[in-house]
Amino acid sequence: MNLFTCFGEVLWDVFPDQEKIGGAPLNVALRLQSYLNDVAIISSVGNDVLGKKLKDFILKNNLKSDYLQTDKILSTGRVNVTLDDKGSASYEISQPVAWDNIQLNQASIDRVKQSDVFIFGSLSSRNSVSKQTLLELLDHAKFKVFDVNLRPPFYNLELLQELMYKVDFIKFNDDELELISNQLNSGTTSIEKNISFISKMFRVGHICVTRGSKGAIFLSDGKMYSNDGYKINVKDTVGAGDSFLASLLHKITSEDNNQKALDFACAVGALVAASEGANPKIREIDIDNIMSRK
Repeated sequence: MNLFTCFGEVLWDVFPDQEKIGGAPLNVALRLQSYLNDVAIISSVGNDVLGKKLKDFILKNNLKSDYLQTDKILSTGRVNVTLDDKGSASYEISQPVAWDNIQLNQASIDRVKQSDVFIFGSLSSRNSVSKQTLLELLDHAKFKVFDVNLRPPFYNLELLQELMYKVDFIKFNDDELELISNQLNSGTTSIEKNISFISKMFRVGHICVTRGSKGAIFLSDGKMYSNDGYKINVKDTVGAGDSFLASLLHKITSEDNNQKALDFACAVGALVAASEGANPKIREIDIDNIMSRK
C-alpha cells in the first residue's frame, strides 16, 4: 500500500438536474482509495451545509480528512457543469471559495513528507494563498505529479511553466499539450514529439497524454508507451481523466509494467466515461472485460 496525498479543489458539481461531489484532486483521491491505498486530501470547505456534507462524504469514503480545513468566511466550492450532445463537459467555476484559501500548516507538511506521491492541478493556483501553500508543500514532496487540467481563465503560461519545472510527472490531455506546446514554440503538432519537447525543456521523466476515445500515450524514463483506447458509449466525460490518472499512478507505483499500467488506466477511464458522474463504482470484472477486447 502506497501513501498518496492530493491537493486542491473539493467542490460540488452542479448539473441541470442534480448536484454531485467533485473536484479533480478529490476525484483522483477517491479512485486511489478504491484500490485500498492510504490517501489524504489537503483542501478547504466552507462553514456551511455543503461543506459539512462534503466532509461527511470524505470520511465515509475512508479518505484522511485531518487535512481538510474549514473556512469561516468563504463558502464551499461550486461548479456549474454543462454537457454537450456528446457528453463532453464545460465548467463555470465560482470564486472566491474556501479551496482558494488553503492555509499552510505543519500537519500538511508532515503528511506530504511521508507520502510516496503528491498530486495537484493548475486550478488550485488561481489564488495567491493556495498557490503559496502549494509551492511550500512541493518543496517537501518526494514524487510530484502535476495534473495540468486547464480551466479557462484560471491559468497562464508563466504559471504553467513555473509548476512544470518543479515536478516529476505531468499529465495533459491532447488539447492541453497542443496549446502549451504551441505557446512554447515547439514547432510540431506531433503528440510524441511534443511530449519529448516538454520532457527535455522541463527535465520531466514521466509525461502522460490522454486522447479521449483514442486512448493515451505515456513517456516514462525515455520509453514511449501507447494505448489506442476502448470503444464505449459515452454518458459523460466528467472525472474520466481523474480516474485514468489515479489508476495509472496506482499501477506504476505498485507494479513494474508500464504498458499494463497504461492499458489498465485507459480501461478505467473508459468505464467512467460510460457512467454518470465523476466517481462511479468500477468492478474489477468490468475492467478485465473491457481490457480483454484488445
